[in-house]
Amino acid sequence: MLSVLVANPKGGSGKSTLATNLAGYFANNGNKVMLGDVDRQQSSLNWLSRRHADLPGIHGWEISPGVPARPPKGTDVVILDTPAGLHGKKLNSLISRVDRILIPIQPSPFDMWASEDFFQRLLEEKAIRKSKVFLGVVGMRVDPRTRSARELEAFLQRHEVEVLSWLRDTQLYVQAAAQGLTLFDLPASKIARDRAAWQAIVEWLQPSTREHWCDK
Repeated sequence: MLSVLVANPKGGSGKSTLATNLAGYFANNGNKVMLGDVDRQQSSLNWLSRRHADLPGIHGWEISPGVPARPPKGTDVVILDTPAGLHGKKLNSLISRVDRILIPIQPSPFDMWASEDFFQRLLEEKAIRKSKVFLGVVGMRVDPRTRSARELEAFLQRHEVEVLSWLRDTQLYVQAAAQGLTLFDLPASKIARDRAAWQAIVEWLQPSTREHWCDK
């Protein structure tokens, strides 16, 4: 089983966009997916309530940080969407239960400043230092050819964090979300420009043999 934590201390960074579209990717590939929402706003679960029953299934799972919980038997992929400002014991509890951490970040000084301490705290975590949990960054709403993208890359290099991919700024995400859809529920012709960017992310996430969550 693959378990992924989507986290960033700043609101509006694209956590729910990343989490829901990841869930859509795996569901469309035949996996049994649990979308967990740790955020009080319940953005991901609200989105899920709009999803039509005829679409590839994604199951909602509301959990509380710090409370032991296991996904239902037979789950292939767990995606956890988290609130802004997640830190301390609540963050540590979630880190101990996942295989991968994805951090969506936008190329603005405000986003980078807000993320500085967060990266530092994550990299101090024993599980991450010992490579039990892998950490990757996704640039959100950005053209990788721009100066702002280069500045973001330089910022991340200081923390020795990998940039997995850059997701472009497109209204497709907004339009799909309003209907409980993901990019991967849309016709292939509509998302041709975005497939390569997402492929880099899902290849990094692909499991070999993972029992990490179940062993906790």
